[in-house]
Amino acid sequence: AVTLPLAAHQSRLLAKLENLQPEIKKLAERLRYEVSVCGKQLGWSEKVARFHFKKNLRRIITELYIRDNCHPFKATLLVWVQIPMWVCVSLALRNCSVGAMDSGVQEQFSAGGALWFTDLTAPDSTWILPVSLGLVNLLIVEV
Repeated sequence: AVTLPLAAHQSRLLAKLENLQPEIKKLAERLRYEVSVCGKQLGWSEKVARFHFKKNLRRIITELYIRDNCHPFKATLLVWVQIPMWVCVSLALRNCSVGAMDSGVQEQFSAGGALWFTDLTAPDSTWILPVSLGLVNLLIVEV
């Protein structure tokens, strides 16, 4: 419920960034020409011309990111949401399975399963749950 909309948003942002690449390439070529002409007129060294080219190219790319609302850092939002969720789920599962020997949770897990997995403390000998979990995660990533 949380990561699927973020994954769709990330895909949109990455598509926008990919679509900007030809425009950035054209603008970089034009800027390179303009900087070389200006550098020859003003007598710039190669180092000064390269500095002005990089500075102006960064400015142009930033303007394009603002225009299309697709800064690359926004594409990392999914990772910054998934990491704390993964840590919390891992800690919760560990606390359920390890730290609750005297509270009766272990007995509830050993008798609380359904279908072919009646004992939740035992490994799944049929590998149905791990394989299906892996396939669902793969499906989510591919979608």
